[in-house]
Amino acid sequence: MNKQTVDLIVLGAGPAGMSAALEATRHGLSVVVLDEQGGPGGQIYRNIQQADAHSRRVLGDDYGAGAELVAKFLRCGARYLANAAIWQVTPQRQVHYLIDGRAEILQGHHVLIATGAFERAMPIPGWTLPGVMTAGAGQILLKSAALVPQGPVILAGCGPLLYLLAVQYLRAGIAIEALVDTSGRGDLLRAWRKVPGALRGWRDLLKGVQLLIELKRAGVRHFRDARDLRIEGPAQASALSFDSGGRRRTLPASLILLHQGVVPNTQISWSLRLEHDWSEQQLCWIARRDSQGETSLPGIFIAGDGGAIGGAHVALLEGRLAGLAIAARSKKLDAQQLQQLAAPYRKALRRQCAARPLIDVMYRPRQQNRIPADEVIVCRCEEVSAGAIRQHVALGCLGPNQAKAFGRCGMGPCQGRLCGLSVTEIIAEQRNVPAAEVGYYRIRSPLKPITLAQLSTETPLTQEPV
Repeated sequence: MNKQTVDLIVLGAGPAGMSAALEATRHGLSVVVLDEQGGPGGQIYRNIQQADAHSRRVLGDDYGAGAELVAKFLRCGARYLANAAIWQVTPQRQVHYLIDGRAEILQGHHVLIATGAFERAMPIPGWTLPGVMTAGAGQILLKSAALVPQGPVILAGCGPLLYLLAVQYLRAGIAIEALVDTSGRGDLLRAWRKVPGALRGWRDLLKGVQLLIELKRAGVRHFRDARDLRIEGPAQASALSFDSGGRRRTLPASLILLHQGVVPNTQISWSLRLEHDWSEQQLCWIARRDSQGETSLPGIFIAGDGGAIGGAHVALLEGRLAGLAIAARSKKLDAQQLQQLAAPYRKALRRQCAARPLIDVMYRPRQQNRIPADEVIVCRCEEVSAGAIRQHVALGCLGPNQAKAFGRCGMGPCQGRLCGLSVTEIIAEQRNVPAAEVGYYRIRSPLKPITLAQLSTETPLTQEPV
């Protein structure tokens, strides 16, 4: 085996990728971990190695706990490549990536996709104005560079991250104008049915309650059941207007942060033509995989939020299980050893997943915030509105791929990452068919921009694909 061929290539150095590398190297596998960031940790533990005591206090105990995992990962013997942009993964488990301006290639006996999640778009009127960001972007600036907004901030939407960021901003001394919660009363009523099953994950539920208590004690205005959100301003966001409590409200702000949950990053899995299913529970596409994380393509595994949204603890456990499964596939463990080692992780995984159905129901994004009115821009790269997409359907467009031909929707730099789910749901609603029937964009390489000069630096594999 030469240096270009390894037992396992891990794509992503978040909780899932790091824990998989720990488990695989522990059982003697050669492992390479590629990650686009400058340091390990993923989104959840971003910049943890450089975070000082003040930053850890602001970001919370869960963030600080990532330091130990990162330290163990860096000592485990896996080859870690930071600042590596993956631009192609082939069904033959060849991974093409850019690093230091050069194109490189690796061959793996197995590949684990641990690329995590990104935020669901929230296409409401005015969301493309300067002064509007996602809550995740605000948190990235806070973690990576301790950058915080200067003026009053409005956080709008739904989901646990919204409350977490609000509390983190409070700890950092940022003035919060309001928290505008789009979760409906009906969502809360439906969520009560999930409470008995969720009690096994009571620790996570308690953390959420503690965040709400901290916000209330700080006197943050909290508007619930908000509808018909609109960001005001001719050229710059200056206010958020919405309906809540039976009246129309308009709140001024210099920065508006939107959020309505996260969804799996499926760009690589779609590019590999893996089988996917539409999840009505999480309103997104999920790559089909077995209990060990293996997908419909043998040798390709997925762990963590890239497979389904579960959070950092679930990602860590899924990474462990995938690492064990790959070790067994590599003849490092027999069936009995695999079962014994996996048992405690599976037990912990069931406990960690217990609260997820409750969270998914409680923070289900409103339809009007996922499927916008005609005038709202959906594809920001190509400036395609929801109305234009509906016109394409009237002319015979059946799905997102055809939408590209009709109006370049999804053909910009983000390759549909931002608009893909919205386009699927708009077309499904207009055709009056399930989203599963509409499908998704056909994702092709390169997944990230690469120049011809960079491509010319790639050294071919010195042996046939395994």
